[in-house]
This record gives sequence, structure tokens and C-alpha cells, in this order.
Amino acid sequence: MTLRLLFEEIRSNIQKISNDLGYPTVEFDISEASKPEFGDVSCNIGFLLAKPLKKRPSEISESVANEYQKHKGEFVSKITVHPSGYLNFVANYETLARSVMQSSTEQNYGQFNVGNNTKIVVEHTSVNPNKALHIGHVRNIIIGDTVARILHKACYDVQVLNYVDDSGLQVADIIVGFKYGGFAKEPLQNQKFDHYCGDVVYVSITERYEKEPSLAEKRAIVLKELEEGSSEMAKFGDEITRRVLEEQLKTCWRLGVTYDCLNFESQIVRSRLWTTVLEKMKSMGIIYLENEGKNVGCWVIKSDSEVEEDKILIRSNGIATYIAKDIPYATWKLGILEDPFYYKHYAMQKNDRILWETTLENTGTKLNFTGDTVITVIDSRQSRLQKIITKIISDFKSKGKQYTHLGYESVTLSSDTAKTLNLETGGKSVQMSGRKGLYVNADYVLDILGVKTYEEAKKRNPELDEVTLVKIAEQVAVGALRYSMIKQDLDKIITFDMAESLSLEGDTGPYIQYAHARSMRILEKAGKTPDFNVSFDNLNTEHERNLVKTIGKFDMHVEDSAKNLSPKMIARYCYDLAVSFNSFYEHIKVLTAESPEMINARLCLVWSFKETLVKALSLLGIDAPARM
Repeated sequence: MTLRLLFEEIRSNIQKISNDLGYPTVEFDISEASKPEFGDVSCNIGFLLAKPLKKRPSEISESVANEYQKHKGEFVSKITVHPSGYLNFVANYETLARSVMQSSTEQNYGQFNVGNNTKIVVEHTSVNPNKALHIGHVRNIIIGDTVARILHKACYDVQVLNYVDDSGLQVADIIVGFKYGGFAKEPLQNQKFDHYCGDVVYVSITERYEKEPSLAEKRAIVLKELEEGSSEMAKFGDEITRRVLEEQLKTCWRLGVTYDCLNFESQIVRSRLWTTVLEKMKSMGIIYLENEGKNVGCWVIKSDSEVEEDKILIRSNGIATYIAKDIPYATWKLGILEDPFYYKHYAMQKNDRILWETTLENTGTKLNFTGDTVITVIDSRQSRLQKIITKIISDFKSKGKQYTHLGYESVTLSSDTAKTLNLETGGKSVQMSGRKGLYVNADYVLDILGVKTYEEAKKRNPELDEVTLVKIAEQVAVGALRYSMIKQDLDKIITFDMAESLSLEGDTGPYIQYAHARSMRILEKAGKTPDFNVSFDNLNTEHERNLVKTIGKFDMHVEDSAKNLSPKMIARYCYDLAVSFNSFYEHIKVLTAESPEMINARLCLVWSFKETLVKALSLLGIDAPARM
């Protein structure tokens, strides 16, 4: 088992001793000791009982420690009381090491049952199918994918959705470009179609709207036809958006991201979902028809704030806004309304994961992609809209249903990275804008990172063949990009710098991957699988003990990360694990240890580290190369 056993044993014994001593019941904390000299685990029960017992914290802790000494249990070797009143415990390292290392070889190591197979939906990506994915989109994609992986590890039944806004304004823009703007349907040779649509058609046509009002008029017509869905224009729009989507998904798959279902906005608009939800909101008085003012003829949600304007759901011309389309989608995800869709096979993804897509044709299959809880990953600039949706859902949701907006801040480009776009920023970071063409495509970043990584891998491993070097380069490039998007708190703006993300030093993906490569080299040189059915009482240095404890914390971090929807916790754990191993690597001899028994015990620790890091990195969607 893991370090959790030590914590649980201490908690159970303290609770029993406190009861036996007749002390009042209090919710005390068991936590890792703040300093190594205090031991491994600390408890604050003395402070919590000081007032009701009218005694000093240290006096109460002494009484508990005296009783604990009589039956220290399996995982505790020593109990002390700090003068301040904390109760401190030293682990029985031989027992703990054996428990942790043997458990770490199990396939499901780190798994902890938080979800109890509860159905949960994670929706992420949801990029307009009119352009390629840029680095700002990548943060959304990686957050969503990582959260889904962590929730699965925490025993939730997870379904991952990607909402395809194929009937919105930005799609109308590129259709206008193709139909009325003079742009050829096919891009230049070797240019990805999504790059062509975003970098050329979309940016150019939006610049022309002010100079050519007739184009803006065309856009309104195109938008209405896209929503109605029966015209030749709508069919052309479907063809274009599906080609863009196909290229976007190639980028997502390159990043190691997979989904369960694609949900098309056009089908949600054409289904009976919107009509049902609209009538329900009218009857409940959630929305109102404006009879005067600038919003006359519009259906709106009244604002509760004097500083915020009413939110329009349906414009006076009958066209639904973004939020109007999202409300029925939210009810569908939670299974509040009857599912109007059938499902058909879209693609087979990595690890034989089927990607389905919605269809209104009854030639498909009936499946269930709803959840008891829905997590929608959308950047913090959409917070107000998400609050409105959350409020509406809470007004007419079924019992126990929960809609959660997981927000995050934007990604800016460092001044050095901006220079790769020939942008001079005066040494400042720059905010991306798809409409202005100020962004770095994800494919471009992965290509550049891959080239740099390939050159370094070839320099370090001249004996490796081309196929292996390319594979390593891609694994490290993806790892560098994914880790840079996950290691920050969600409420912090990321300033992305390509050079920094590739560093083998500091808090980066390649630094962590390199620790795994080091462990693999040791095991390769050993030439044998270590024997775990031995005593580990000789693993008693500070570096060995710290590594054992860090390995043993894996499932505790999975639990915390799942409960808090915080992917950063797993990123931090991977980094701490790599730091602990590198300290061990630099200070402890493994293959030249003083005895065969010591060599075996340390090889077990290296193996345990390797297995745990691979499992932890997989939650971040990062591969662990054997060579770097």
C-alpha cells in the first residue's frame, strides 16, 4: 500500500487513545511534518483539546504519546512531542518501504476511489472549426484532457465531449470568404486546410468587412442559412467545417488527446432541444421579450447587476446567440431532457478508443453520453455566461445534477517567442488574437520543439536510428508543451516561451522525462529485474527515505487533484518525484553498492520510481522515453 496507510494508522490510533482517555471528540489534522527533524507525520490534537481540557497543548500531546508508545503499530517506530505541542511520528521505514515499493509495481497503483463510478462528463476543446488550434486553445485542451485522466484514475465513469460550433459567426466568416471573398477552396500545396482557413481566409475577410459593407450583409444571410441547415449554402458550410475539424483533431491526437463524442451545434439548433428549453424558460419567467429600448424584439435574460447589461438569447431577427445554443446543450449533457440524437462512428483513436458523433438521422446507434456531473472547460473570460447557464440549469435541473464551469486564464506569448512571428513587442508579452492573426499555431510549436529536441537527442545518442530519434523528439516536444500548460494554477496567465519549455533544468516536462531516462539506464545496465521479496531495512539514507515517501504519496495526490479539479497537483507531484530521484541519483551508488543485497534493494527503489513516474506522467498525457 502507500503512505496513506501510515496516516490512517496514526489517525485511528490517536482517535482510540483520545476516546480511552475520555477526551472530547475533535476533528484533528494528520499531515506531513513541516521539517525533517520533526519526523514524518505531525498531529495538532493537543492544540484542539487545550481549551476544553484547560491544559497546555504539550501536556495533552504527552499523555497521548505515552499511551501510543505501548502499541506503536506496524508503520510507526517513534513518537515525540514538540515543546510547542505538536505530536510527531517517525515511520518504520523498513515496513513502509516494502509496502510502498511492492504496491508500486501493481498496474493500478495510485488509483483511489473518489468517484465510486459516478458518471461525469468533461467537455473541452470546443474550438470554432474555422482555423487551426493555437497555443491559447492548447491550454483548454490539455486542462480538459488531464482532468479527464485524473478523474478516471479516481474511479469516475468519465465521458469526454468536444462541442463543434459549426453554425456560428466565425464559421460564417470563412464561408463568406470562399463564396464571396474570392478565396480558392483549396490551399497552397502542403498547407494544412485549417491553417489556410484561419491564417488566410478568416483574417483577411474580417479585415475587409469595414471597407466592404456588402460582405457584412452577406455574412448575416450566410449565418441564417447555416442555422436553418437545408440550403446548398448550409451543405457547403458543413463540408468546410468538417474539413477544418478533421485537421484540428489531427493536432489533438498528436497531443495525445482523445474524445468520446463530437457534438455539433447545428444539430442541437435543429433538434427539439432548443424549443423545449425555450418554452420552459418562458413559462418559468427566466427570459423576457423586450418591447422597447435597444433590445426591442429580443428575448433576453434580465441582469441582476446594475453594471451588467441584460443578456440577449434570441436577436430580433430570430437568430439565436451563443449562450442560447449552449443552454439546451447543458441540459442534454446532464440528461435533464430526452436525448434527440443518434450516434455514428467518426474515427478510431489511440488505444482503440472510438470517437462517436451526434446525428439526427435515425440510422445511427442510441448511446448515452450524459452525466450526473458536467465539467465544462472554458476560459475565464466566459465566466459571466457560464454563471448564467449554471443558474438556469439550477432552476430546472433534476435532483443531484451539477453543472461546473472550470475556468482558466489566457495564454500570452513571450517577447522572444513573438519574434518567431516577426512581431516586435518591445520586450513585453503579447495577447493572442485569432481575428488579428496574432497567435502561434500548435502544429508550428510542436514542429519547432520537435526539431530542437531531435537535434539534442541525436547529439546525446548518436547510435540511435532515425525512427527512434524522431519518436523521442515527438515525445519530448509534446511533453514540454503539455507540462507548460498544466504546471500553473488555472487562475494565472501563462506566458509561453518555447526555449524555456524545452529546458532540461528546472520545472519543465523534459526535466521530469530525463529523470525517467536516467532510471532506465540504471536498470538496463543492471541487466536483471530486481527481487522485491526481500528486506529493505538497509535503505536508511536520507535520499532513499525521501524517495520512498514521495513514491508513496501518489494516490494521495490523485485524491486531492480529483476533489479540487486541479491538474497542477499532479504536475507538482511529478516534479517533486523527479527532484527526489535526481537527489538519490547524485548521492547514492546503485550498481556499485557494497553488497549484492544492497544493489538489489536499491534497484527495487529505482524500479519503483520508474513505474510510479510513468503512471503519474500518463495522467498528464506525457510519455516517458527510455532515452533522451
